[in-house]
Amino acid sequence: MTLEPPVPRRSGAVAGPAGDVTTPDATSSPGAEAGAHDEGTTRDEPVIHSEVPDRTTSQGMDRFRDASDGSLVVAIGRWKEDALGEAFRRHAGAVHALARRVLGDGALAEEVVQEVFLRLWSSPERYDPARGSLRSFLLAQSHGRAVDLLRSDSARRRREEREAAQSAEAGYDIEREVWDLAVAEHLQEVVSALPIEERKAIELAYFGGHTYREVATMLSQPEGTVKSRIRSGLKRMRVGLAEAGLSPTVTE
Repeated sequence: MTLEPPVPRRSGAVAGPAGDVTTPDATSSPGAEAGAHDEGTTRDEPVIHSEVPDRTTSQGMDRFRDASDGSLVVAIGRWKEDALGEAFRRHAGAVHALARRVLGDGALAEEVVQEVFLRLWSSPERYDPARGSLRSFLLAQSHGRAVDLLRSDSARRRREEREAAQSAEAGYDIEREVWDLAVAEHLQEVVSALPIEERKAIELAYFGGHTYREVATMLSQPEGTVKSRIRSGLKRMRVGLAEAGLSPTVTE
């Protein structure tokens, strides 16, 4: 794996000899100098390139080879791309290793590295040398971003699992509803095909909720006759439902 440094682009800067960028000088501490820019100038969204730096860029990085980390941040604040390249050369490996250990994914770890150094480029004033070394600062940024990605991925997986479970339950409910409608439709057809004496007795007993004695009274028939007609009708219904491919569940 080869980590390529981010190659940013800024507006309000003028390209000088050998690809250098000239901007107003800044003074004071690294944090203060990192944030000192001309009024009205802004930093464009950085553009990441995976190309090998040209000779002039390499020569620019060489002049920062012996600079301290604080000096690099000051130079980054002055829009010196080669200073960012040197910071990347020094610390990208450690930033990548930490992100990979947290995420367990090399590709995601590379994304974290790029984002960490783009943040350094966009907001170098966030680094405070009084609070620790530049490497510690970058490692903290790497760890925080990696944890954010991990939580985001976990939340996404939980959401997908929850949606899959809901879809499965919804699918089951739909299937059951369709099945119930099919059963009801066939049941109505089977009942309608019964002889009228059997149909009336079954409708009063099973759909009307009446006892055999009540049905006999309502039909002015002996209770034994009513029971016999109900049994006969239920047998016909079982046969009719079986022919329709439905398991009969009607019992006496």
